[in-house]
Amino acid sequence: MRHRERTQTRRRWLAEEAARLMAEQGIVEPERARRKVAERAGIDDKRQWPSNEEIHAALQAYRRLFWRPDQGAAVSRQRQQALMAMRHFHRFGPRLSGSLATDYPDPAQPVRLQLFAETIDEVVLDLLNRGIRWRQRQESRRFADGSRGFLPVLSFLAGDTALELLVLPRSARSNPPLDPLDERPERGLDTAGVSRLLAGEPVEQG
Repeated sequence: MRHRERTQTRRRWLAEEAARLMAEQGIVEPERARRKVAERAGIDDKRQWPSNEEIHAALQAYRRLFWRPDQGAAVSRQRQQALMAMRHFHRFGPRLSGSLATDYPDPAQPVRLQLFAETIDEVVLDLLNRGIRWRQRQESRRFADGSRGFLPVLSFLAGDTALELLVLPRSARSNPPLDPLDERPERGLDTAGVSRLLAGEPVEQG
């Protein structure tokens, strides 16, 4: 019993420390934060390491505890920018995902949109027509059906707001990517959902 209690206490501590690193250092991947904390603490037994979901819960608790009133204004501006961008990219069925779609978002994170297209060229052509300069990278993601693939992410600045476009195949509407934090289907919010967020109304992703 004592061994189990020690293990649980250690898992909670690791989850809280990993969450703190993610919040304070802008680390996005829970695996990176978890490994960093475990290595510092000399905890090699991975059975004592917290899951992504435990770290996600600790991160939400951390943001809730340290939420400042002035962050609300910054988040509201980002969500307004997200809504404008979603209207620009309406033909790709945009959905707001990432931190900004949660109850206690991180204002330091970019505005992240999911776009659905047959090919990335459709989105790239749209950016070219709008005179937007972007950078592209690949992101490894797992899907609800258990498959894994590399997805293109296009990033650019809209004024002083950083935006990221995760380009998904149209099939991802029924087979969404999993949230890297809690490993649940990441469906995001449509324009109506973002509008409700801005109005201070409760919103559920789906």
